Amino acid sequence: MRNGKLKSALLTLQEQFPTLDWTYHDHPGGGPQEKMYKWPGPPEEDILVCVHKSGGQQELFHRHDFFYFNYTYQGEYDSLSYKYDNRITIREKELYAGQPFAGHALCVHDNQETIIIGILIRKETFFRTFLPMLSANSGLFHFFLNPTTHSFSQEFIHFKITDDHGIRSLLEMMVIEYAFTKPDTQDVLKPLALSFLMLVARQYALANRPPVCERVSDQIVQFVSERFDTVTLQDIAEHFSYHPNYVSTLLRKELGKSFSSLLLEQRMDRAVVLLKGTTLSVEEIALMLGYSNSSNFYKAFKDFYGNTPREYLAVN
Repeated sequence: MRNGKLKSALLTLQEQFPTLDWTYHDHPGGGPQEKMYKWPGPPEEDILVCVHKSGGQQELFHRHDFFYFNYTYQGEYDSLSYKYDNRITIREKELYAGQPFAGHALCVHDNQETIIIGILIRKETFFRTFLPMLSANSGLFHFFLNPTTHSFSQEFIHFKITDDHGIRSLLEMMVIEYAFTKPDTQDVLKPLALSFLMLVARQYALANRPPVCERVSDQIVQFVSERFDTVTLQDIAEHFSYHPNYVSTLLRKELGKSFSSLLLEQRMDRAVVLLKGTTLSVEEIALMLGYSNSSNFYKAFKDFYGNTPREYLAVN
């Protein structure tokens, strides 16, 4: 029963794909070859699920004003990047994702039937609904926000889904839900998309494991980076089986800083990226960074940078 419904949903979204608005728009400030896709779906939607089936084509180099996560459901295709003169092949069961304004051109191999499931998410929805749950991964956090602080980013995520079952199942559920849309479909898609992104984050972490840190102090820095919104000195002590006083002494000896200053650096680094890269309010940013109220965040920010958040943005 479900296989039949999935097949019907895939066909429905394949037929809908050409009806979406894939108009190439000129990119403000870009050269003659700088084209952009704006949000291609209905204006009232925050998440769009599309299925692209192709037997061979070459796109123009273009950018997007939304986040996209493309999963190769069948076949393979190439993606081209101008900046690095780079051509990579995205094969079956691999994920290719980009931030807003990241540029690429898709090229499906001739005579190669390819099916790509795309999950498209509006920027503001991603920032408010999904980013807080993904911010523990420092590398992924900066990946998602760099394009709004560096407008012509060429970065992308590309890796094979090693544990494919969960991600593929979530994608299939989203395909079915979106193809047979109901009044509450957007509400249903959000938790599915969040689960999908959490699994993607897990796979990304496995595919981009940092080198093993030999010094305990470096391991502590990494531990704090992954839990900057809730971590305490006691948490560190329990995780590494040390007394809190020993942890404090070690950090001062090897890094020349206290736990509180280490945590503050981690939070302030993310604060600047969020202030520059999103339109989140100061209150939302304070909560995301682990502050109980915006007043505490304002004070910490001004003490650290010498300016209020508004002043900092005005001069940077």
